[in-house]
Amino acid sequence: MFIVALSYIAPLEEIDARLAQHVLWLKQCYADGLFLASGRKEPRTGGIILARGDRHALQQRLAQDPFALAGLARYDITEFHPSMTAPGLEALLAPAGEPAP
Repeated sequence: MFIVALSYIAPLEEIDARLAQHVLWLKQCYADGLFLASGRKEPRTGGIILARGDRHALQQRLAQDPFALAGLARYDITEFHPSMTAPGLEALLAPAGEPAP
């Protein structure tokens, strides 16, 4: 599993100009089963994405984000292996190296 910290490297006006395209990209990543959760940072300096699957595939998809294509954001990826969850989130648990079901 991965935590992606997206940081804006351009003014918010440029981010907002591509926000609709970014949201469409996010929706496709959810539909493909890659993303589990996402949202804005507060203050609004970027966002956080919780993802699963293969690191290489994730990196390829992040490179297709309209923010990345326009050079508006930087992406820092942290891999982790959840060992505990709150009730109802047990599906996030998976053996090391395997995506959650």
